[in-house]
Amino acid sequence: MKFIKLPYSKLIFFFCQVFLIATFIIACHSTNNTITNQTTNNACIQNYNPNQDYFPTKAKINYATGFTVEYHNHYKLVTIKNPWQNAKTQFQYVLVQCGTPTPPGFNQAQIIAVPVNSVVALSTTHLPHLDKLGLVDKLIGISNTKQVNTPAVIERIKAGKVTTVGNNSNVDIEKLLELNPDLVTTFGTGNSQTDSYGKLTEAGLKVGINAEYMEDTPLGRSEWLKFTALFFNQEEKAEKIFQEIADKYTQIAEKAKAVKNRPTVFIGFNFKGTWFMPGGKSYVAKYLNDAGGNYLWNDDKSNGSLPLSFEVVLDRAAKADYWLNSRQSWQSLKDVVAEDSRYGDFQAVKTGNIYNNNARVNADGGNDYWEGGISNPDIVLADLIKILHPELLPEHQLFYYRKLPK
Repeated sequence: MKFIKLPYSKLIFFFCQVFLIATFIIACHSTNNTITNQTTNNACIQNYNPNQDYFPTKAKINYATGFTVEYHNHYKLVTIKNPWQNAKTQFQYVLVQCGTPTPPGFNQAQIIAVPVNSVVALSTTHLPHLDKLGLVDKLIGISNTKQVNTPAVIERIKAGKVTTVGNNSNVDIEKLLELNPDLVTTFGTGNSQTDSYGKLTEAGLKVGINAEYMEDTPLGRSEWLKFTALFFNQEEKAEKIFQEIADKYTQIAEKAKAVKNRPTVFIGFNFKGTWFMPGGKSYVAKYLNDAGGNYLWNDDKSNGSLPLSFEVVLDRAAKADYWLNSRQSWQSLKDVVAEDSRYGDFQAVKTGNIYNNNARVNADGGNDYWEGGISNPDIVLADLIKILHPELLPEHQLFYYRKLPK
């Protein structure tokens, strides 16, 4: 092989050119690593300005205690404080405005570019959020299409635009990877054997844990609408929507505040030898107090469910005025007594004052009380007041509740 000799000056010039080209390539590569970019997202920032606040409208969390959001110029730091009962861990998500640099010091799994363009929701309770925010068109997958009650989502399912991906231990990771959503919303229970969160993150998917079910108040649960909105940069719309809900709830609750007669109420049913009664500091107890009821377990200081025996419940609630939230399968008072003759000893059964939250159940058993009801606490409260104090809301028609016929 014959080498060509170059003059010394030309040789220096040649190496300088090589160095400059290499530097340019490295710089480009580095830029691609530090700038959060989604080429399909029209909301990406084209000319990043470090001094600009890219989130002029900020979420204000007034009722929910389970999550917080801290704003920086081009990213939001979202913390899930209490993901499940007795949790010893917290979750953080760094929501970076698309087209801006990724802040240093965070695990890559925590980084999510916003606004997201596609989402898979692994709980039906997340669907009303998308509907209220006008984002149903971003939904590409759900856990089970048969449980859905949200009309806009049902239409999207019928159009073949939503894929069933399973949930918890049965979640279909391969199908999710094919869909490649920008975000998967799920929930956790703390059981690593059944929770899907670990599997999803290990697969490289971006996941947000929604812990609305841990909230102790109806408005606290409903305010998780703002959590969903954070991923879509829809804070302004979420603030307006939730404020309307909170105002309606407060106005309706005010009607029942001054009632002198507060009917006694108990909740639930006996399930395989155990009656799970909501604690006195639970969101259910809050609903009943705001509705002008006298919940018979108000003296309890817990916010979870109390596992009680049938005898304990009968002893305290035998003469209660109302029985609410009984078994969904019961369609009449006959069904109640047919399951267990001891139910007939409750005064509420004798007087027919059993109201159940199953007025809106689809053909496959999906109950809208557990889907839309969480996002519409003002309507749930109006139902309860209509049951306990019908004179306060003469025009209201029961929406989520119905009275069990004879």
